[in-house]
Amino acid sequence: MAAASGAVVVGLLVLLWFGLQQKEIAGSKVVNVPFTTAPDFTLGLFDGSTFKLSETLASGKPVVVNFWASWCGPCADEAPVLQDAARRYGDRIAFVGVNVQDVDSDAQTFMRKYAVSYANGSTDAGPISIQYGMRGVPETYFIAPDGRLIRKWNTLTAADLEQFLGELQRASGPRS
Repeated sequence: MAAASGAVVVGLLVLLWFGLQQKEIAGSKVVNVPFTTAPDFTLGLFDGSTFKLSETLASGKPVVVNFWASWCGPCADEAPVLQDAARRYGDRIAFVGVNVQDVDSDAQTFMRKYAVSYANGSTDAGPISIQYGMRGVPETYFIAPDGRLIRKWNTLTAADLEQFLGELQRASGPRS
């Protein structure tokens, strides 16, 4: 009987430890990923065209990939921040939005509301989000032209984005 009680206590302690670890991970803005080179993908865009990561990287531009949904409050907060950055840096950095777990008409209404003009789509978003190990929205990936993942982040502020775009540009420069 005492051995069974001890096993229950140990089991509860393990569950408590696991729960605390998950809470710490969920509360962190820094997200670890299981890859260092971004997986290639092709995304059908809302305007009927197609975005292919490898083609964009081959052009020498780094890429910012943002996973989002219209029903996501933090996505609404970062939409104007991303749009402003895309407007200012679009000649040097490609921005693409991957709309997930959403209705296309809701996503397009969201884009109009926040005047989002950079490439966005949802066709094949499910497989892409699985490929990237997406855990929730928003998530943003910063990818150098050689395909290296520079950073992954949840819920960007304007200050975060400026810092990370600087890192991305430095990482995208000539390598020795």
